[in-house]
Amino acid sequence: MNYALLLSGGTGTRTGSLMPKQYVKADGLMMVTYALRAFFASGHIDSLYVVSDIEWREAIVEDVAKAGFDAAKIRGFALPGENRQLSILNGMEKMLSDNGGEAGEEDTVIVHDAARPFLTEELLDRCYGALKGHDGVMPVVPMKDTVYRSFDGKGISELLNRSEIFAGQAPELFAFKKYYEANRSLLPDRIKNVSGASEPAILAGMDIAMVTGDEKNCKVTTAEDLMAFLNSSGSRNFN
Repeated sequence: MNYALLLSGGTGTRTGSLMPKQYVKADGLMMVTYALRAFFASGHIDSLYVVSDIEWREAIVEDVAKAGFDAAKIRGFALPGENRQLSILNGMEKMLSDNGGEAGEEDTVIVHDAARPFLTEELLDRCYGALKGHDGVMPVVPMKDTVYRSFDGKGISELLNRSEIFAGQAPELFAFKKYYEANRSLLPDRIKNVSGASEPAILAGMDIAMVTGDEKNCKVTTAEDLMAFLNSSGSRNFN
């Protein structure tokens, strides 16, 4: 079973929006719906879940249907956690409770953010195509700028090798059982300090492969990012 989990529980305060950014509409559809479209179109996904506050769930279902997708493909919702990683764990536990309580050895889970509305089927294909022989896959993009380290935040301490540094993106794909156990091992406190979805996997010694990411698969974080989403013709294409 290939599970997909979309995280839509954040508040998005840095964009300056009066509502969580993932529910801002472009051409009448919410950002979360744009983020979901590749999952609805992909043949890789067997079961789709969404992490969101209860008050937004009906709106998500209605918006997905308005976009022409089969809302019944959303098999369930989970509550947001104290941080992003606890939201992921909540989502995985909801999947397990709905499907027999235990993950199979071949089960996978792919995690994406509602704040990344430009996900493509091609990137999903690359992730699943690279999974064989590994415990997970992360799309990455190379660093374009020269990268430095500063130990005190005031002056340059050293120059880093740009060819060895990559920026990780979502979605991130994992072997479900190993990844679930990796997250559980960080409870109750260490999981609260996790800053990226692959961090528990790496701490657990899971083998995470890298694939070429997509520069357009950017995360909407600032007010400028939000305006780029609202103004981008790429966000409108549902064909």
